[in-house]
Amino acid sequence: MSSDTETWEELQNKILSDAPVDSKINHEASLKYWNSLPSTASTMLGMLGDYPWYTGKDLQGSRDFLSKVRRQLPDIPRGKLKLAVDCGAGVGRVTEGFLSHACEVVDAVEPIKKFAQVMQDHQLKRDGVIGDIYTVGLENWVPEKKYDLIWAQWCVGHLTDAQLTDTLLRCREALTETGIVGLKENISLNDDDEYDDEDSAVTRADVKFRQIFAAANMVVIKSEIQTGYPEEMNLLPVMSYALRPSD
Repeated sequence: MSSDTETWEELQNKILSDAPVDSKINHEASLKYWNSLPSTASTMLGMLGDYPWYTGKDLQGSRDFLSKVRRQLPDIPRGKLKLAVDCGAGVGRVTEGFLSHACEVVDAVEPIKKFAQVMQDHQLKRDGVIGDIYTVGLENWVPEKKYDLIWAQWCVGHLTDAQLTDTLLRCREALTETGIVGLKENISLNDDDEYDDEDSAVTRADVKFRQIFAAANMVVIKSEIQTGYPEEMNLLPVMSYALRPSD
């Protein structure tokens, strides 16, 4: 084989490098990663690494964002929303620290059984704040109710572009007349998606998210970068999106 002829390994690497970033997502690897974490760990431990104490900043940012969205949409009833769902709920950090303050009842979608069990045993479950818990991956979740708020945070990176589009299409049909979808995720620093093999997830660019929203017939009502994280944390930007059906 001549020196200018590619080896099979080089050719394979080239094919992989040319493939869409989301094609590298491996659901089994993702589940293995999250199952390796103790069930007392919140989703924040996976997203903020050595800075879990900034969970308060994240939760306050979500509360402020939802308040701004509600002020922008006068058709949303005042007071607590009746029913929400926490997608990729983990052990209930977002349910407890954010959604339970804004909604009367919060369902949960969480594929990791030991995390779902923590929610099942939570005092909020006994108080009736936590409603139904669906132990299933978001890509396989088919909503059976109408929700005032569908919130997905730091979980859709485990879905391929096609799976995320399909999930949003299902969520679109699961909204009440005044309902919204809230999505909060890290975004890449450029226009290219980035793959992380530690948890087999993709960090998408803002432009990619907006393409997927359009493909799912959703319109962005409001978007906002989370602020308040110290520069030394060296985090990727965290963007919140509020979505509604485009027609």
